[in-house]
Amino acid sequence: MNVIAIDIGNTNINIALFLDNEEQSIESIAGDSKKKIENCLKTAWEKIPVLTSSKEKKRDGVIVVSSVKPDWTKVIKEIAKKNFDEKIYIIGKEIPLPISLWVDEPEKVGTDRVVAAAAAYDVIGNAVVVADFGTAVTIDLVDDNGIFLGGVICPGFEISAKALRDNTAQLPNIKVTKPNAPYGKNTADAINCGLYYANVGLLQEITRRYAEELGNWPQTIITGSGAKTIHTDCEFADDYVPNLVVRGVFLAYKKFIESKQEAE
Repeated sequence: MNVIAIDIGNTNINIALFLDNEEQSIESIAGDSKKKIENCLKTAWEKIPVLTSSKEKKRDGVIVVSSVKPDWTKVIKEIAKKNFDEKIYIIGKEIPLPISLWVDEPEKVGTDRVVAAAAAYDVIGNAVVVADFGTAVTIDLVDDNGIFLGGVICPGFEISAKALRDNTAQLPNIKVTKPNAPYGKNTADAINCGLYYANVGLLQEITRRYAEELGNWPQTIITGSGAKTIHTDCEFADDYVPNLVVRGVFLAYKKFIESKQEAE
């Protein structure tokens, strides 16, 4: 199975290549860098083998997308059509969600949250908390039976920092990094400490409350660009897995194909 799996987020687009079910590469590109995205897709597509039975030299692969940003989905669709004469398969539309959801409005849950949760549960096999620290922070819960129960959504580092800058007279905008001390001796460091440890504490508190709801302590997996910054201070988290969403995109397509084969 050869798949280009794409995670379209609010800030970046992650593009992964899987050849014969094995992950080959993952690249993260700013979503507004259309030329870089196009070049990355072309490079990945050229690595997919050509079907031996195809006179038109059609490649034996598909492009599968999870998206939270429709405008960028349209861009990917146009690139695939123009360069490869291929359609894209969208999670939640052409490709069904890989796990069941027990929420009020399942159609409104971001597919990035769902595929990440499915990828984590596929490995753990028991209740799991999946925290994605990106433009927004999402902390979701999957129960022992693999049911997505819902989660929490909070602003990520950049949104929080920008809100402080935009809604105060003198606070500067900052980029959150790992602090040297738990308190800041200047305004920028104080903001940095506040946002950094607020996210560490958020994850611990939400996970504790999920555990109380379940009656046992679930495994906790963190991912996302912000997780790279804070994961060393999240001792209670079991694993830090970069690019979990794009791996979940591949898993969703794989499950879809396997279910079709079983039905035949």
